[in-house]
Amino acid sequence: MKLGVVFPQTEIGSNPDDVARFATTAEELGYDHLIAYDHVLGANTASRPDWQGPYTSKSMFHEPFVLFGYLAGITETLELVTAVIILPQRQTALVAKQAACVDVISRGRLRLGIGTGWNAVEYEALNEDFSNRGRRSEEQIDILRKLWADETITFNGEWHRIEDAGINPLPGARQIPVWLGGMAPQVIDRVGRVADGWFPFFNPNLGEQLKEVHRSAESAGRDPTTIGIECMAPLADDKEHARDQLKNLRDLGVTHSAVVTMNVGLVGAQQHIDAIKRYRDATSDLVS
Repeated sequence: MKLGVVFPQTEIGSNPDDVARFATTAEELGYDHLIAYDHVLGANTASRPDWQGPYTSKSMFHEPFVLFGYLAGITETLELVTAVIILPQRQTALVAKQAACVDVISRGRLRLGIGTGWNAVEYEALNEDFSNRGRRSEEQIDILRKLWADETITFNGEWHRIEDAGINPLPGARQIPVWLGGMAPQVIDRVGRVADGWFPFFNPNLGEQLKEVHRSAESAGRDPTTIGIECMAPLADDKEHARDQLKNLRDLGVTHSAVVTMNVGLVGAQQHIDAIKRYRDATSDLVS
């Protein structure tokens, strides 16, 4: 199992030195990857008294592609992972370009997790359709892969038209891993059919959901063992709890995990750094 850290977006603050110190410490500790979440805008709850979303306009989010451009220059081995970019609220060709550029300057260290999101406020502000986001995302994945593979493409789909055009630079391997986030049945089916990996939430039905992924993959003529699975692990309150979490995930067939240090009362970058040090010490023998 590969072990990573979740970048504490909402709590680390805006000091670039703190951002750098968190990432370089994670790499020095031997973590395999760093995950960043994505939100472009937050809603002002003062004008929305019935707001139910977990994030608001007061929640800080560093933009993942910009963040990774910075981190690519100060790290050497850390895989840079979006989990997830809300793909249907973004222009597809632009995401292809941004991802390719991050992949090039990081020397192939980008893993692109994508999802469809839940925040209609963002979709409206970014002038994208919230109602068809799931179906549209599958066409977007197809376009991303074609743009990364070939110097120019022609594509005529339901929502996109590209006439003999392409991005430059291209990823060094002419591909970037695309993982999906989300738990809906249609997402689980899509993972099996088209994704390189999946970010499920840990839940009592995860074992059966993984079987569904495998069935979908086999129906599509794919080898299900090539599909990666990553579950994020909340920061455990003691060493044995942390170890039990990872053992349970590993036994289910989860290939990657990342520790989340947010929302447990930590204050400032140093407390988050100390937390990932303790977690690494507690679990180092359970991961590769």
